[in-house]
Amino acid sequence: MYIAHSAARLAAQTQKLNRFSFRSLNPTSFRVSRNRSTTSFPPSSFLKSVTTMAHDPTTQSNYQDIKVNHLSFEFDVDFKSKIVEGYVELQAQALKEAVSELVLDTRDLTILSASLISSPTESSPLRFELGTKDPILGSPLKILLPSPLSLPASSPSAAPPPSALASVGIRFRTSPNSSALQFMNPEQTKGGLYPFLFSQCETIHARSLVPCQDTPVIKSTYDALVRVPRPLQALMSALLVEEGKRGGHHDGGATDASLPHVDDLDSKLLPSPSSSPTITDPSKVVIYRFRQPVPIPIYLLALAAGRLESRELGSRSCVWAEPETVEAAAFEFAETAKFLEAGEKLANTPYVWGRYDLLVMPPSFPYGGMENPCVTFVTPTLLVGDRSLTNVIAHEISHSWTGNLVTNATWEHFWLNEGWTRLLETKILGALSNPATLQFLWVRSAMTMKAEIDRLGGASNPFTQLEWDLQGKDPDDAFSSVPYEKGLYFLLYLQGLVGGAEVFDRFVQHYIATFKFATVTSDQFKDCFLEFFAKNRAELLDEDKKAKLESIDWQAWLRKPGMPPAVNVYDESLVRQCFDLAQKWFEYAQAVDLSSSPSPAAASAEA
Repeated sequence: MYIAHSAARLAAQTQKLNRFSFRSLNPTSFRVSRNRSTTSFPPSSFLKSVTTMAHDPTTQSNYQDIKVNHLSFEFDVDFKSKIVEGYVELQAQALKEAVSELVLDTRDLTILSASLISSPTESSPLRFELGTKDPILGSPLKILLPSPLSLPASSPSAAPPPSALASVGIRFRTSPNSSALQFMNPEQTKGGLYPFLFSQCETIHARSLVPCQDTPVIKSTYDALVRVPRPLQALMSALLVEEGKRGGHHDGGATDASLPHVDDLDSKLLPSPSSSPTITDPSKVVIYRFRQPVPIPIYLLALAAGRLESRELGSRSCVWAEPETVEAAAFEFAETAKFLEAGEKLANTPYVWGRYDLLVMPPSFPYGGMENPCVTFVTPTLLVGDRSLTNVIAHEISHSWTGNLVTNATWEHFWLNEGWTRLLETKILGALSNPATLQFLWVRSAMTMKAEIDRLGGASNPFTQLEWDLQGKDPDDAFSSVPYEKGLYFLLYLQGLVGGAEVFDRFVQHYIATFKFATVTSDQFKDCFLEFFAKNRAELLDEDKKAKLESIDWQAWLRKPGMPPAVNVYDESLVRQCFDLAQKWFEYAQAVDLSSSPSPAAASAEA
């Protein structure tokens, strides 16, 4: 996620919006495509065993007993009632012996039914109950399994036996108050004629869209069917594999365009005010089919629907936007491919998501960007006509490796998502410009870090440390620019200790290769760093650097609030030029009555 520094407080506390998932693929082969882009994945990359899972205080699910490997969704978007009628099939696997229940996170969901799926045509009802609602975590959904699932302790990394597997189907409905969903009326969009829906599930808002294991430590593949009124376009954090099928009983009830587990609703019609004469045949609906073959944490589930058009940006990218802004967006983001290529080179890991598309959101989108796989959501405020704000795209593209591919195990380690992504972002921008610009970015980051830590109360605020304690706390309340900038500052400190970027970039690539498709905690990061340089000491480190590594105060860096325990030194030449110009303006303002000053250009010339 990219939060503009000037709006960090607003963005961190504004309403959070949605996400989602769907059906599993053959576990022995993953091949995904959209149009011309094709990516293949080795199955071993997806099947990393998890022997010990981090404790996550922000979920009520029993993810340490049983994990969801794949989700299949059906979504029916009801713009009139501002809800989503939904169904999910969860393919679950026991992680230990005698697992008798599946506990999922929910918040403000209506659960209509639960069933055990024994074949594509056979299912049986399951008993379920919603627990007491926690004001932060929501209500746990407990589903009782008819017979316990067991994973033999002798073979935790082997293919699980049938006795460890179960498929559970759940029919549900969201609330108009869902914290994951934002329904916008036509007048809230650029075009003003059609409604718009988008979701934001980070951090723990997926549970208000779907019943799920709402923790980043669990990664799952998904597929989805989405039904929306025509002429709206649906998009998800997945590959669009089929689109444009008409459906619904108003259109003849085409069986190939139905949602098998979700009733067709008479109420699902576009709001059609008299000022919207272009809305015709509102009873027609369209089915879109999506597939996400790369395992993702549920907070990266995303859904959007609106009147959209697209323009190609390259062989694996396009931009979606309302028709009124799509041409401006295509110009603004024309250089997206350069960021992708620079990211692949820096990470030494291919871009695995198949597509990197952009969706320019309506003006009310509260973030700079959100790194949903396959389609990044971005603010329209980036459309300034000179491509000067595309650093946000560099940030979101960097998340393709740090955040989406390598993911913080829990929100207590959020800095591993954002600090690492800021590192890749600035290195990408530096590679596409010059070393002085890179140093300028790092100086500006350090200034932002200090200002934000001061604003939050310095060492008196535990959320100014990198690793948080979120027991009994809402992770949204912890969000600020501190994990972004202090995280970057720490990584640059480590880079300086080992001898600079040439050495540290080798560790960057090792870190991504080690944890790709998996999750990581702060201690695992620490162990990975120390083990890498212990193994490569003779080649990479002289005696002085070895001693410096041994002196790192990991406890202070990770778990002490306030400013960092060490000071980084950067080249401030470009920053000094800015300060000098600002000083001239200040001196000019003191000497001249600005109310009668001719113009900024004249003032600059005179200064």
